[in-house]
Amino acid sequence: MKRNILIFGLIMGSILCINMVVMVNMMYKNPEFKGNDFLGYTTMLVIFSLIFFGIRNYRNKELAGTISFVKAFMTGLIIALVASTMYVVVWLLYYYLFVPDFIDQYTQHVLHQCTSENELARKTEEMEAFRKMYENPIYVVLITYSEVLPMGLIVTLISALILKKKNK
Repeated sequence: MKRNILIFGLIMGSILCINMVVMVNMMYKNPEFKGNDFLGYTTMLVIFSLIFFGIRNYRNKELAGTISFVKAFMTGLIIALVASTMYVVVWLLYYYLFVPDFIDQYTQHVLHQCTSENELARKTEEMEAFRKMYENPIYVVLITYSEVLPMGLIVTLISALILKKKNK
């Protein structure tokens, strides 16, 4: 089980990290870059679909084709935690070592997307609150986990429901 979890968790984590670095670099290189939340979450959903294959692989190769919902959920949860933790650690290193001005760049990017004075004022206030939160490394960790872990939990729940099989 440990080997299966590590393999799928590290593969997922690597893909998530590459995706994150590419997206941050796109924002830095092109101030006109428009993010697409739908595309971003769809990409994460595809990446997190590896949880399904990790649970299925564990069920079929190590448990002779049977797995309980709880065992499937726990396996998927640990895979998601490995991948999410890798994502958080890489983001912390990338942020503090390579892009310490990320909040300034991101703020400019967000404010550049505003179309009205009201929206600009509201987003300016939101970004200032975000900047203050990002001053505390604990919040950086929590915010970064909140970007990816919920999607992993959703995929884990659905995968465990689909893949559970009892002995006949």
